[in-house]
Amino acid sequence: MATPESEWQKTACILCESNCGLEVRLDGRSLVKIRGDKEHPSSKGYTCEKPLRLDKYQSNPHRLTSPLRRTPQGDYEEIDWNTAISEIATKLGRIRDEHGGDKIFYYAGGGQGNHLGAAYGRSLLHALGGVYYSNALAQEKVGEGWVDSELYGSHTTGDYENSEVAVFVGKNPWQSHGVAHARTVLREIARDPGRALIVIDPRRSETAEIADIHLQVRPGTDAWCLAGILGTLVEEDLVDRPWLREHTTGTEDVLAVLGRVDVADCSRKCGIDEDLIRIAARRMARATSLATYEDIGVQHGPNSTLVSYLNKLQWILTGNFAKPGGVHMHSWLFPIAGYWHHIPPERPRRLARSRRAVGEQVMRRTAPLTRRALGAVAGSSGRRVADGVAGLGLDTFFDAVSVPLARHFANTLNMHNAPETTPVTGAPIVAGLMQATSITEEILTDHPDRLRAMWVDASNPVHSLPDSQQMRAAFEELELTVVVDVAMTETARCADYVLPATSQFEKWEGSLFTLHFPHNVYQARAPLMERLAGTRPEPEIYVALIDELGVVDKELVDQLAAVARVGRKAFALAFFSTLAARPELAGLLPYLLYKTLGSTLPKGQESLAVVWGMAHLCAIGYPDAVARAGHQGSGFDLGESLFAAIQESRQGVTITDDRYEDAWGYIHHDDKRIHAHIPMLTDELTSLLGTEPSFTTPEFPLTLSAGERRAFTANVIMRDPEWRRRDKSGALRISADDALDLGLSSGDAVRIVTEAGRAAATVEISDTMQAGHISLPNGFGLAHPDGDGAERMVGTPPNELTGIARRDKFFLTPWHKNVPARIEPVDPHPEAMKAG
Repeated sequence: MATPESEWQKTACILCESNCGLEVRLDGRSLVKIRGDKEHPSSKGYTCEKPLRLDKYQSNPHRLTSPLRRTPQGDYEEIDWNTAISEIATKLGRIRDEHGGDKIFYYAGGGQGNHLGAAYGRSLLHALGGVYYSNALAQEKVGEGWVDSELYGSHTTGDYENSEVAVFVGKNPWQSHGVAHARTVLREIARDPGRALIVIDPRRSETAEIADIHLQVRPGTDAWCLAGILGTLVEEDLVDRPWLREHTTGTEDVLAVLGRVDVADCSRKCGIDEDLIRIAARRMARATSLATYEDIGVQHGPNSTLVSYLNKLQWILTGNFAKPGGVHMHSWLFPIAGYWHHIPPERPRRLARSRRAVGEQVMRRTAPLTRRALGAVAGSSGRRVADGVAGLGLDTFFDAVSVPLARHFANTLNMHNAPETTPVTGAPIVAGLMQATSITEEILTDHPDRLRAMWVDASNPVHSLPDSQQMRAAFEELELTVVVDVAMTETARCADYVLPATSQFEKWEGSLFTLHFPHNVYQARAPLMERLAGTRPEPEIYVALIDELGVVDKELVDQLAAVARVGRKAFALAFFSTLAARPELAGLLPYLLYKTLGSTLPKGQESLAVVWGMAHLCAIGYPDAVARAGHQGSGFDLGESLFAAIQESRQGVTITDDRYEDAWGYIHHDDKRIHAHIPMLTDELTSLLGTEPSFTTPEFPLTLSAGERRAFTANVIMRDPEWRRRDKSGALRISADDALDLGLSSGDAVRIVTEAGRAAATVEISDTMQAGHISLPNGFGLAHPDGDGAERMVGTPPNELTGIARRDKFFLTPWHKNVPARIEPVDPHPEAMKAG
């Protein structure tokens, strides 16, 4: 029986980084009613159509409910949790002892909003001495992230709700979102004659359809289009020179390079009329505010790092930073990439340097004594007095010592202890992430430093990373592979062990994509129901493994747990003192918090202990912004207030309130200026201007974009194809001109052939495509059991067609959106399609 109307429960969407707030009604374990949550402080009731079908994720009858172990015959047998934890820990320990912990590779963080497990998983990697880590960001955002770090230090976001002109480069927010209230904002811009929407995209996407200016570039030529826009800004003296002199360095070198751009030649190369490029540039320049957004449409294409740089130069050269409607750096609960940053309060406390020196010495020297003394009163009536005394110590020293400690904790957890390059091929490691196209190269080799084990959590790299065939071969070569997931994914089918995870609606979780300005929101999501029998939340799995490995001093853990029972201030003093004295424990911070502070939280909330740590890192990093968001106190008390609000609010809470004038403080460079000149990339632009774009061959005359976002595609946690109301087969979109040349009609069966492989598809003739450009959607080609026990695969798995050779020259991001291909008609008989 469905719950009554009054029993709507609050949660969030887990299908994209917007994580819009939802309200849900249950019938047993099924999500029978889903709607936007009007009380969510960010989404305010907005949602697209995709989360309304989330029961297809939660109520999938093919959920895993027991740990699985691969047999010598290649199938799987069920084992109990104790056996699984013991065997896996033993094998991990053996690989660490024989080859080094750095030969154990961790790949995690795939499902949107499934983030707490990744924090605890990093503790496992640190416990083993591992340093190599990756996730989905490594095949998308590393080039952009590096450009951000060079220009100003960290990620930026646009204030699109207030922008006079919004520019989307390789981005279709109508379907992929990434902008708060995306469709509402797009409609408002499109309908307002005083505002403008500019889209750079080879396809006439839903966003391009309503744009004022659509620069429909030839596939792969975005860099020449952007160079033409920037060249126009310089040639026609449309840059904001006074603003640049005040707020940037190196701009004259950039302007000199852009002054040599032949706009007409760039226009010819990208296939856009020169007048239209100049019209777009002039519209940007005269706008009172401008914000740009790039996404994987260009980040998975040629010249992706250079494109990121040129895109950002559009708003830099026109002075659109730290103003309403412009582009801004932002606060985080915890940085999902890059380095942690501190914004000093406007009213700093006195004698901070001397108090820091004294406080650090006291903490390091007295940590064991502090733990023992405070823990000794855990069961006595003196707990309140002890907690009060600890509070005096925190009041005296916390603000002075917390910043360097927080920086060390955050940067260690973000894997900034990783080497700069990979051990076998010397590929660059950016923001602690091994590049997606490097992974198989680091495994399929006889090099002595090759990776020996791979742990995968909430991700599906065999399906989602380039060259699925090579990834499957890599799994066969590894000595140990473990997958943690809710279903038997394509990657799980290649693993030695498969551990069944609790779903995102059966556990406490949180969404770390706090990427907005001026207000940032975090929602700790309470479970809607009891966990499915036989499954475990990821934090619980990782804690059990670390316990089994025996790498952490049990006495230390017991002492800290005892102090946690005294009070939160006593715990903070003992905990931070311990990590100050033993900085090597920083990578184990989530595990330590779970075992100690977590034991004092309400049952089931143990995993929120790491959110307590994140709340304090946020309050330490942005004290004024946290206070403006309504959280009370200063120093340690401010972080406590923030955590209490997160823990208590079911619809999410505003964690920071930034101001436009604060934006300059977010710049990481000491001079608080934008460092506009990146010589490596201006040299690359100079070289590019003298070349002709050429991405296809007579053998492969078409350009395939693998992974288009459509109305009924999402991340691959939505495995049941019945969630789609339209486009259920994930058709291959092709232009009418190409269809005519090939003699094809909509619904025809074809075979797509690339250098990496071949796959079957059905054709949809679409006026959104230009000649020579074909497109497959993301989220298809997943194995799904039928009711009779047989399995079927609906649609085309795109990475059967992609490879690792075509990738960015600087940071190796794959060219998923620019794959040379050909189309071959095939017999539409089902057996022929299967063979294709």
